[in-house]
Amino acid sequence: MKLYYSLAIAFVVLALDLATKYWAESRLLYGQPIPVTSFFNLSLTYNPGAAFSFLSDASGWQRWLLSSIALITSIVIIFLLHKHATSKLFCLGLSFVLGGALGNLWDRITLGHVIDFLDFYIGSYHWPAFNIADSAIFVGAVLLIYDSFQSKNP
Repeated sequence: MKLYYSLAIAFVVLALDLATKYWAESRLLYGQPIPVTSFFNLSLTYNPGAAFSFLSDASGWQRWLLSSIALITSIVIIFLLHKHATSKLFCLGLSFVLGGALGNLWDRITLGHVIDFLDFYIGSYHWPAFNIADSAIFVGAVLLIYDSFQSKNP
């Protein structure tokens, strides 16, 4: 996959993420869930930490640590996209991860936290709220894992 196709996919993911976060902030009230189904709410939350709110209670240094990690990871991903351009599934997975990483990086740098608004639950157990960027990172990771099990012809 040519580098510009991979970057275009990452840009689409980034644009969808930023657009949905803008929508969530403009339409939802913080901490007031809106039931959509018996297992899903729209619920605006802010996460200053990482996945599953890891480091969310830290004093603020995590913003720059997590931003640095995302920036370095994004640079490495762009290098890998260029180096492995013939591996379509691998590049597709990396493109999703890149778009998601950049979406959450944007939030961290500009806001100091990540906007989450998708709230799935079973009974009283709620999965930690997440966003489109998180979903893209998950899908990208699944594609990368699937790709790793595919036989490669030398």
